[in-house]
Amino acid sequence: MQTVQTIPHLRSTVDQWRARRERVAFVPTLGNLHEGHLQLVKCAAHAADRVVVSVFVNPLQFGPHEDFAAYPRTLKQDSLKLAESGVHLLFAPGVEELYPFGIGDTVRVEVPALSDILCGAARPGHFVGVATVVAKLFNAVRPHVAVFGEKDYQQLLVVRRLVADLCLPIEILAVPTVREADGLALSSRNHYLSPEERARAPALYQTLQWLAGQLGAGTRDFAVLETQAAGMLRESGFRPDYVAVRRATDLAVPQTADTKLLILAAASLGSTRLIDNLAVTLKDVA
Repeated sequence: MQTVQTIPHLRSTVDQWRARRERVAFVPTLGNLHEGHLQLVKCAAHAADRVVVSVFVNPLQFGPHEDFAAYPRTLKQDSLKLAESGVHLLFAPGVEELYPFGIGDTVRVEVPALSDILCGAARPGHFVGVATVVAKLFNAVRPHVAVFGEKDYQQLLVVRRLVADLCLPIEILAVPTVREADGLALSSRNHYLSPEERARAPALYQTLQWLAGQLGAGTRDFAVLETQAAGMLRESGFRPDYVAVRRATDLAVPQTADTKLLILAAASLGSTRLIDNLAVTLKDVA
């Protein structure tokens, strides 16, 4: 596996592959890789001839009181995992490489509507940071296909809208959430949990499952269900930012006739903020 830190070195290698008409897949990450990331890599390997992975802790998507400084930087371990997974190129740029004019003066990319709800409301500016760095990485790597996880479902929709609206010739593939045996979604932030918090953490997914069961049983008062689910999380020791039932295609508030829904939640346990979601397909009321 080749490791590069600069865009010219990255492009030199990718240009050679593209000249040979090889298909290039890309997986952007913050690093501190776990099995969920490796599933993205596996999907990328099935979709293309060459796999590029980036490891970059993007300062633009962290708020002023969030964990940017403390976020684990484990590049050596990540590199070993990626090499063992058959990745062809690791792009590990410094902040100056992606933001040569500085964070404050960088051009920003914004995806309206999708960026200021749910996690965007709880973390103002977060999805501007995500959209900006993804656009930069897409322009640097120039992949044919890029792979994202469904756990960050709002992020996935933001990226899909970005690609569609900017006419980027990139196919976006989504990989289902990878979970621990007790249902907790894998996350790089799970290691922040104390043993006692880790024991409580599966209640997040269990609450989503309960809400899905209520929807499946015919309950359609979404606001009441959201309030009840948030109360369940509080009883389990969480501080919920939101529990929301939304339309899966665009995260709009669903209408009674909508059948493809998504239950999303974000909640803090101690100092750790966890997110999760669960897709629900309802029977057509017609």
